[in-house]
Amino acid sequence: MPINNLGKKHITATQITDFDKALADLLAIATNITTNLTDEERSRFGSINEKNKLFVNGVLDYATTQPDLKSPDVDWTEFQADYDDRKFADTRADKIENLLRMITDFKIVHDYDNYQDSLTDYDYTKYKASTSASGYTEKQAYLRQFFPNTGGSNTPPSV
Repeated sequence: MPINNLGKKHITATQITDFDKALADLLAIATNITTNLTDEERSRFGSINEKNKLFVNGVLDYATTQPDLKSPDVDWTEFQADYDDRKFADTRADKIENLLRMITDFKIVHDYDNYQDSLTDYDYTKYKASTSASGYTEKQAYLRQFFPNTGGSNTPPSV
């Protein structure tokens, strides 16, 4: 017997409204502060790797601890602002990735529950169709299309 009802926590209408409002607020803020890069620009500018992040951190450390060694050709106010923005984006991206994982896991358990219950309903439909109960033959014929012929077995494929 399959495990059913993994997703015992269900979202309420109020939670959906609150979630959607928070997302809309975040999207509005992000729209005002971000640059929409083309695919070519994304490829050209890319992202600095970990070694280069350490390089940037080292330059900032020297600029902070030994300001007399700073290049006069760098706008250090802009450098610091870019650094702070990058740090902000990096930490928020981690949180958003965690949120995405949580929402995806939420969806997976509810998808699994729906599928298992649908299989149970299909088995019941097949049983009722075998008794010639009204409507079940048509329902079975409709649902059968989702299970390709697997060599004569009437057992639906597993998830």
